[in-house]
Amino acid sequence: MSCEVVQLKKTMFITDLTYTKSILEKLLNTPSPSGFCNDIMKVVENEVYKLGYSFERTSKGNGIISIVTGNEVEGGLLLSAHVDTLGAMVRSIKSDGTIRITSVGGFTMNSIEGEYCKIHTREGKIYTGTILNTMPSVHVYSEARTQERKEEVMEIRIDEEVKNKEETEELGIQAGDYISFDPRVVYTESGYIKSRHLDDKAGVATIMGLLKYIKDNNIQLPIMTKVMFSTFEEVGHGSSYIPEGISTLLAVDMGAIGDDLSCSEKDVSICVKDSSGPYDYDMIGKLVDIAKEQELDYALDVYPRYSSDASAALHGGSNIRAALIGPGIHASHTMERTHEKALLNTLNLLIGFVC
Repeated sequence: MSCEVVQLKKTMFITDLTYTKSILEKLLNTPSPSGFCNDIMKVVENEVYKLGYSFERTSKGNGIISIVTGNEVEGGLLLSAHVDTLGAMVRSIKSDGTIRITSVGGFTMNSIEGEYCKIHTREGKIYTGTILNTMPSVHVYSEARTQERKEEVMEIRIDEEVKNKEETEELGIQAGDYISFDPRVVYTESGYIKSRHLDDKAGVATIMGLLKYIKDNNIQLPIMTKVMFSTFEEVGHGSSYIPEGISTLLAVDMGAIGDDLSCSEKDVSICVKDSSGPYDYDMIGKLVDIAKEQELDYALDVYPRYSSDASAALHGGSNIRAALIGPGIHASHTMERTHEKALLNTLNLLIGFVC
């Protein structure tokens, strides 16, 4: 069945988020710390094939979808979003059998304290545990409240009967095993979506919604158009390589919310500048014009502590114009929250830009 759409000033825009929210929930519940993305790429690949598109993977695991193929000449459009998330790895096993971690991606240690997690071994076994600091009880430790939360004092209490390093090693756990955090996905009746890793699975879901919209409505795009889902964005080099023939890149990632920022949880963010510098002036102008014409809720913001797949492509030497949009997400890199209206505004801005 085709998505419900409405006619707005010569452009068909989507009003039904059922598919986008459904694929988002699948993505959120599939662990995918940076570099550990085979499972989530299988989810994406299966869905892409259902929609009738081709799918290929690059050597480092990024997924590429061709919406419109064409001669490999300058002038193509690339949409990007990242499936990888924050997470951790086993750094070492301590003498009492607990696990010391090393972070994957940039987050504060207090944001994961008390969180449930999974340890993924190379043999395919999964063990559960809880991330704690080394002074986890106020009844025992006088400095429990004041201890500085840093990587050196964080450990995993594994849910197995282990009392020493050797017993944990016998489970098959070793240095380099990935650790994923419980996303705790909640869709509220008021339209809010609460979960870890909305950065950037919300962006991936909106692009998937665009792919379905194009297929359902038999939209014919005028130029070569591809999608790249990257697997190393959280560590800085997600889309440092892009396919040949691309001259324009639109990254879809989270919009930050906080002091000195305009974006809300119901807006689509249009980032004018981040830590990599200003984005393309003309692209931003076009995005703003579309948002105004279609009466979308949007915000223009500067993110000085932020980088994106577009940043990685520019730093990688790509000769492209680039811009960055995405749904507004509160409390990034902790317990994040957005609203379905932000997904809707982002999806409709994508439709206006691409179609």
